[in-house]
Amino acid sequence: MAPSKLNSTDPHGNGDTSFSSSQPDNGSSDSLTLFHSEKAVQELLQQTPIQQTDDHLIEFSEALRTVAKALRRAAEGKASAQAEAAEWKRRFELERARNQQLEHKGNNICEMLQSWWTQTSIYNARGMIRLMLPCLVCWEVWEERNRRVSEGKSPGECNADIDAQRVENSTNQPMQRNETNELSENCSTNGLCSHEILHDGETDSQAKAVPNRIMKKASFKLSWRCKGDISDQHKHDIVSFERGNITAAGRSSKQISLKWESDPQTVLIMTKPNSTSVRILCAEMVRWLKEHKKLNIYVEPRVMGELLSESSYFNFVHTWKDEKEVLSLHTKVDLVVTLGGDGTVLWAASMFKGPVPPIVPFSLGSLGFMTPFYSEHYRDCLDSVLRGPISITLRHRLQCYVIRDAAKNEYEMEEPILVLNEVTIDRGISSFLTNLECYCDNSFVTCVQGDGLILSTTSGSTAYSLAAGGSMVHPQVPGILFTPICPHSLSFRPLILPEHVTIRVQVPFNSRSPAWASFDGKDRKQLAAGDALVCSMAPWPVPTACQIDSTNDFLRSIHDGLHWNLRKTQSFDGPRDL
Repeated sequence: MAPSKLNSTDPHGNGDTSFSSSQPDNGSSDSLTLFHSEKAVQELLQQTPIQQTDDHLIEFSEALRTVAKALRRAAEGKASAQAEAAEWKRRFELERARNQQLEHKGNNICEMLQSWWTQTSIYNARGMIRLMLPCLVCWEVWEERNRRVSEGKSPGECNADIDAQRVENSTNQPMQRNETNELSENCSTNGLCSHEILHDGETDSQAKAVPNRIMKKASFKLSWRCKGDISDQHKHDIVSFERGNITAAGRSSKQISLKWESDPQTVLIMTKPNSTSVRILCAEMVRWLKEHKKLNIYVEPRVMGELLSESSYFNFVHTWKDEKEVLSLHTKVDLVVTLGGDGTVLWAASMFKGPVPPIVPFSLGSLGFMTPFYSEHYRDCLDSVLRGPISITLRHRLQCYVIRDAAKNEYEMEEPILVLNEVTIDRGISSFLTNLECYCDNSFVTCVQGDGLILSTTSGSTAYSLAAGGSMVHPQVPGILFTPICPHSLSFRPLILPEHVTIRVQVPFNSRSPAWASFDGKDRKQLAAGDALVCSMAPWPVPTACQIDSTNDFLRSIHDGLHWNLRKTQSFDGPRDL
């Protein structure tokens, strides 16, 4: 650049000499160089402010972004505060309306009680006066007679004076009646009743405390209400309403005992298929029941073929031919014996669409939550059951209906399906989340978004529901478990609903895919958009025999089957509290 040329020197170090000597020779070149140098300086001076201006613009834009963020947060905070204020206002209005309604009801009740009390007080006052007037007249007559006798008058003169007194009383009686009416009016207006007589010489100040002293506990009556109907059928089962007090001494969850009023005559034996040991045990049990207990034996058609292929001795065994005979089994069978696991118990329960005979389940499966009896001691077990009494567990079932979107009304539905464990609604083979709208007695519960939903009985609480995070519930507890399957929300926790509710699960029209429902792991049905599944507690439970009692069998099953809370005991030789 030009400054470097001005400061340059010759090889001998005489920079000034070179400059002065070259100036006369190269005048035009130096003027051109100076021109370019000034131009370069001006450009340099102009570039620096531009760069500084860019820095200021960047800082200003960052400041604007900060202000915009602050304004956005303020707007969001304002909207949130307004929404919260609106919510609180809505709650306040609801609470005020409810309080006004309760106050209105209370005023009506108070007016009714006041009018009733006033009328009762008037009637009591009138009756008291009517009772006292003859007594007062008799008392005055007797006193007048004694006074005349003491004065020495004859009996005739006394009677004449008494008759004159009666005439005078008869003339004064209208005046007394008017006074009685005035007294009754005072009772009705002042709220003080003439029947509140002072006892044992009470003073007027003590009389003011009489209403508080004679107050009694209000009586009431409770009744069971289910779907708008009032019923007292469970009055003595769960809660007692006698004498206005609520007690829960006789609960329905008490241990239930079965005692035969007549000897059992017919036994149905159901077995697990494809098991040689079960087939051998079944043939042995059929022979023993026929020879020693003289019972009629029913088996499945499959088991009937297996027995006849083994020996023609089993010609006495009965079976059924079609579905119509299966529907009437409960009218013929007194007792059901299952040889297998929990799946065999489920299969036996599904055979009965109505009432179910008592089931004696023998454990020949894997876990055995519902099979407390051991096959090695089947003779002693069956002998004890047939002799009775025995403890049983009433295992509740769910009654499920599928209502299609094309149905004209809610009564146009498919055949009911009874399940002992659970009904599962899942997404099937679809890769989309299930979208299920859930209602409980026509009240919206939630919208399930996840892999699906499980509606389980308390007997099924140790099955699929437990694997999905549900709780273990005693089978004698009546209730419906509401357990989501892998929900797309961390706050979606399982519920336990009372047994009297009706749950409706519907696939909304904006669902991306249909849902699939399975009942105790079988009878899979597709639920398209608009279809609904309705579940409620079935009126026919499944009675299963207990080895000891229902609680003992339940605890044993979770200890042996799930190894519940199994760990090594803490060592006793560690540090201790002094």
